Amino acid sequence: MAQLRQDYQKFVERNTEIIVVGPEDGKTFSDWWHDHQMPFVGIPDPQHDIAKKYGQQFNLLRGGRLPALSVIDKKGNIRSMHFSDLPSDIPSDEDVLSLLDNLNKEQEPATNRN
Repeated sequence: MAQLRQDYQKFVERNTEIIVVGPEDGKTFSDWWHDHQMPFVGIPDPQHDIAKKYGQQFNLLRGGRLPALSVIDKKGNIRSMHFSDLPSDIPSDEDVLSLLDNLNKEQEPATNRN
């Protein structure tokens, strides 16, 4: 998440909002969020309602909820979904930014394309 915080402006420049969903209760999540000065939206999900909606995996042997990354467009369509076995398996910010650039090109009117 430190990398997301560092690259946050790059996401803003692409008209993208980052929303992080965590498994902790509201107070624990909020305390951590404020202590680490996260500039984007964070949502506690202790009952796993959001995780279940998007099919996030749970594996007790791996410590609980497995990392997932979703790219959802403004119409609510899932444009990319990545499930990981380990935190190190999440796509890099550069990969996500490249995906966003490609999706934004799809959204441009034909007259603005090079």
